[in-house]
Amino acid sequence: MLSRDRLSEARIMRKDKFNLTINKINNSLIIHRIKIKVKGFFMHKIQIFTVLTLILSSIIMAQTNNNPFFKEWNTPFQTPPFNEIKLEHYLPAFEEGMKQQKAAVDSIANSSEEPTFENTIEAMENSSEFLDRVDNVFFALNSANTNDEMQKLARQLTPMISKHNDDINLNPKLFERVKKLYDKKNSLKLSSEQNTVLENYYRGFVRAGANLSEVDKEKLRKLNEELSMLGLKFGENMLKETNAVGLAVENEEDLAGLSPDVIKAAGEMARSKQLQENFAFTLQKPSFIPFLQYSDRRDLRENIFKAYINRCNNNNEYDNKKLLSKIASLRVAKANLLGYKTHADFVLERNMAKKPENVYKFLKEIWTPAVKRAVNEAADMQKIIGDEGKNFKLEPWDWWYYAEKVKKEKYSLDEEMLRPYFKMENVRQGVFDVASKLYGIQFVERNDIQVYHPDVKVFEVKEADGKHLGIFYSDYFPRDGKRSGAWSSTFRGQSNMKGKYITPLVFNVGNFAKPTADKPSLMSLDEVNTLFHEFGHALQRLFANTTYPTAQWVPRDFVELPSQIMENWATEPKVLKMYAKHYQTGEPMPQELIDKLLNASLFNQGFETVEYIAASILDMDWHTLADTTQRDVPAFEKQSLTNIGLIPQIESRYQSTNFQHIFSGGYSAGYYSYLWAAVLDADAFNAITEKDLFDQKMAASFRKNVLSGGAAADAMEAYKRFRGSEPKIDALLKKRGLN
Repeated sequence: MLSRDRLSEARIMRKDKFNLTINKINNSLIIHRIKIKVKGFFMHKIQIFTVLTLILSSIIMAQTNNNPFFKEWNTPFQTPPFNEIKLEHYLPAFEEGMKQQKAAVDSIANSSEEPTFENTIEAMENSSEFLDRVDNVFFALNSANTNDEMQKLARQLTPMISKHNDDINLNPKLFERVKKLYDKKNSLKLSSEQNTVLENYYRGFVRAGANLSEVDKEKLRKLNEELSMLGLKFGENMLKETNAVGLAVENEEDLAGLSPDVIKAAGEMARSKQLQENFAFTLQKPSFIPFLQYSDRRDLRENIFKAYINRCNNNNEYDNKKLLSKIASLRVAKANLLGYKTHADFVLERNMAKKPENVYKFLKEIWTPAVKRAVNEAADMQKIIGDEGKNFKLEPWDWWYYAEKVKKEKYSLDEEMLRPYFKMENVRQGVFDVASKLYGIQFVERNDIQVYHPDVKVFEVKEADGKHLGIFYSDYFPRDGKRSGAWSSTFRGQSNMKGKYITPLVFNVGNFAKPTADKPSLMSLDEVNTLFHEFGHALQRLFANTTYPTAQWVPRDFVELPSQIMENWATEPKVLKMYAKHYQTGEPMPQELIDKLLNASLFNQGFETVEYIAASILDMDWHTLADTTQRDVPAFEKQSLTNIGLIPQIESRYQSTNFQHIFSGGYSAGYYSYLWAAVLDADAFNAITEKDLFDQKMAASFRKNVLSGGAAADAMEAYKRFRGSEPKIDALLKKRGLN
């Protein structure tokens, strides 16, 4: 992070640069005046203005020529030239991108020609090429490799982008052309994909307020701008609090129960944070979860657990309570303005679930067996507490610790037995090999492609015949400039307009166990599943095969299917033999350990399902509010979790103040999607592997109907084209041992 001194220095440098530009202009004018005097006359004011304009233009042109966003990227596959991109390049590039798109949109909207798909919809698809280039790079790095100055720029850009988007979405002439096409779509003889794109545009305009009065459009603009700024601030606060030290320890004897590797990593963390104490644990999962699993110090487990769940709920400058209450209120106001009862009604209209009541019904159907299972799991742990001669009741900060004891007692297995076999590079190669066996694709590491951080590795992805498919970036280790969690997106999406095939540039970001001075990154089983999960998202983007980018849109509760299905292969014995190799000896995971892992596959499923559904219902409760009253956050959250009967030994996976998915991550009224997709992925995995673990015929059908953009028109119809029928919940309940 940049210090305040560095920020001031940067401001001075920008001011000096401005002054230098003005001096150049003044010097040029002086030179011209001298020349004019020699000739015996003075320039007319208009001539002076013309000269000034030319000089300014030449200076701006010189600055533009140094900005990589204004140049053709002569890099392999036109990948971003990260080594050349500087912070000062973004603002002029955003301004130019918005300027170009505005000009294109104005031309479309004001055209005297009768609207056609080509001169309206296709023209819109082409209108944002420059803006997409800079937008994709900036916001990817603002999540994965940010700093104080970049966040400041994001705060400057966010209202600009919000206004720009509203100017397009609320342009009455543009909407009139789209509506004309939509109203006569049955007579246009469009392809199936073109019909989908037209439908997406029309719905997008309507849902963005195109039918509102001018007064209400202005209200909507203000709501959009305020919501965008509040969401940005929520995420910035989360980054600060998640990177904070959750626990600092002076004496090694206070780390009883922890493995030497965990202690060593804590020592390196303390030194990197320049702390007086010898050992430190942050609130990033790779740091604090091992402490909760193995520390014998119950009081310290409580301390770090509470530090984690209370992120952004500490009544300090990073507190999110007022922010999120305001966000929830404004979302109601926006939904009402657009004609919806609640924000959830607005969101779910385009999802598979369709209505809030369908989501609640679905979640509660799984909640009952999950709570029953969790109660039994808690009883097993309470018994161990009693057997140890202790008389306290199991609390949430005890769960990980005693879960490990139960696992060891019942299955002779604990996390540390697995880690040596999960070297990150081997796990990544494992998911590559699974994709190769299913789809025939190849991965070739490229060292000639620029990256935005030394942790990032780049791979070219090719079809079985060697044809270039896309580029994949992996970025897997935590750092202060990276937000928590794991995600997948693109620096450039796939398209094929006017015969110009554009291949995707895809990235996966995670926060997995970091290498230490003498050991590589050794992952937990949960981290392994997460890597496989995010790679499923990457495959969907790599396999995209549509003419128009807008055709690739899929509902939020369908988008997790491609990711979650990949997790199924992670612990298949045949797959474990491929990648789970001891980091020192290279020996594959022994069958005995694989058997233990499989026997424990249903372990703790009650806990995992309950904490997840609790968060999903909390999300729905926030977003089924029907009035704009700003709620007291702790009281609202407590009531929500009390209503569903959450047992006291388990906390919701996220608390409202740190629920980034729903308040700044795009999953509002949609966190249930992971479980909804879990029903789909359990059913789909059974279909693909019914005959063989790597059935390429079924995999090809899955690629065509689910991964390549065929789900855009109707997600359930796309799934049925692959499967032949709708999925049933039974496969999920069986998979989790909840039946």
